[in-house]
Amino acid sequence: MIAIRPEKPGDIAAREALLDVAYGASRFAKPSQRLREGREPAFSFVAFEDGGLIGTVRLWPVSAGAGRPALLLGPLAVHPDCRQRGIGSALMRRAIRAARGAGHRAVVMVGDAAYYGRFGFTAAGAGALSMPGQVERDRLLALELVPAALAGARGRILVGDVRRPARRAAANVGVPQAA
Repeated sequence: MIAIRPEKPGDIAAREALLDVAYGASRFAKPSQRLREGREPAFSFVAFEDGGLIGTVRLWPVSAGAGRPALLLGPLAVHPDCRQRGIGSALMRRAIRAARGAGHRAVVMVGDAAYYGRFGFTAAGAGALSMPGQVERDRLLALELVPAALAGARGRILVGDVRRPARRAAANVGVPQAA
């Protein structure tokens, strides 16, 4: 049985090993990584099966052009031996539910529109936003958790304020966040 829960400090080594398997060293060169370095995520969830960590997803506070608060999703990873079983989708639904429940207004990411479109992410939603570094325009995606949250947003997605909206997600209340 697969269990999804907020990440704990004891999960860090297993999460990093999973990300090494899923993405290799190239993950450290991605533009999104520049926005994550040295920071704590707003939310981080892991999936376990038979005591082993098999999936992870994290959301990071960012500014989506002109100081609009948003979350940056990523990385989402599932162990290659466990793919095609709905684990990534379950992690995504949990992350989106937590973000919405905490009062966040939008989530941005760099990814495959064919996969992330099922969760409501679109390139059109990212509008006139851009990422630091080189990112293919059709891979910059956004999901508005509140209608028109990114309407008129333009400019670079940058490191954002680490404060959460007034409502806190019960999923992570009291759970230490891993770096």
